[in-house]
Amino acid sequence: MKLLVISGGNHPYEESTPVLEKFLLDAGHSVTTSWDSSILSDEIKMEQFDALVFNTQRANETALSSQEIMGMKDFIRRGKGFVCIHISGCIPASWKEYVEITGGGWDLKDSFHPPYGKVGVRISQPNHPCVIDVTDFITDDELYMGINYQDGNDVFMYASSQDGTYEWRNKEVFMPGGDFPLGWTRNYGKGRVFVTLLGHDGESFKNSEFQKIVLNGVKWVIGSA
Repeated sequence: MKLLVISGGNHPYEESTPVLEKFLLDAGHSVTTSWDSSILSDEIKMEQFDALVFNTQRANETALSSQEIMGMKDFIRRGKGFVCIHISGCIPASWKEYVEITGGGWDLKDSFHPPYGKVGVRISQPNHPCVIDVTDFITDDELYMGINYQDGNDVFMYASSQDGTYEWRNKEVFMPGGDFPLGWTRNYGKGRVFVTLLGHDGESFKNSEFQKIVLNGVKWVIGSA
């Protein structure tokens, strides 16, 4: 399938995007990577792709333009797929309605996470198409909290955390324990959307179970799983 990967922003994408490209190519997909989001506003160019893969942070100075937003919305609503990785679901101040597509993303004001480290991932729906052949695993990543989850998400994996106090934005912050969704699917118009909050850096992307989940997600959004 023909995939468009959008990358760039305030994360170590120079590490993670080459890993993403490689395992997508190894799985037999055609991959075009752009660090420039202006392609989203070009309907003719976008029509050649089966799915859009976001490994990017598009907020503040990298936020999408109004034309790019409309192009992206139309692409998915017409029935194309969307894969949203980690902070790619970040909700920009200029596009609060982005959560209608993603079903929940990083809120620049209210979201937080404990320090990067070992995260135990629990598969809650073993029969979900996006986690076929995936078992519970441990990865090096961030556990996102304070996410603005929406109704209509079909959640298939979680991570659990204990209460703790950690440094966050130069002050000590209490972070409550609990079960936190890490992956889900949903629909937007005629399109399918896959979201995982995993995938902070190159090391996270090298995890074999993470790669399986993303590849399953690609299959699901293009309707082949």
